[in-house]
Amino acid sequence: MALQYNLSKVYEISENDIDFALQIVNLFLLEVPAEIKSIKVGVEEKDYSRAYAAAHKIKPSLDLLGMDLAYEENLQIMTWAKSEGKKKEIKEVYKSLKERVDLAIKELKKDFKI
Repeated sequence: MALQYNLSKVYEISENDIDFALQIVNLFLLEVPAEIKSIKVGVEEKDYSRAYAAAHKIKPSLDLLGMDLAYEENLQIMTWAKSEGKKKEIKEVYKSLKERVDLAIKELKKDFKI
């Protein structure tokens, strides 16, 4: 049972197309980890535009996979980057986002036997 993600939106827009769901999952697995690393570098180096761009890129994926808490954390990172906030305040948010994404990746790979 998936705890970190929910594919109901994917199935809703695809009319329960399993192949489409698998494409979305594969795209998530391919793109999101690299963007998470990019957010990390952006936060560490206070490269606000890099952090914002990477967070913005994964926003639709987090929404589509029903990762509501990760989505909210991602929005916090985007807001932080836009306002060029202090690094200390965003580090915990990033850490939590990364943990949620890592757990979702693990679950997706297991559930879809990837």
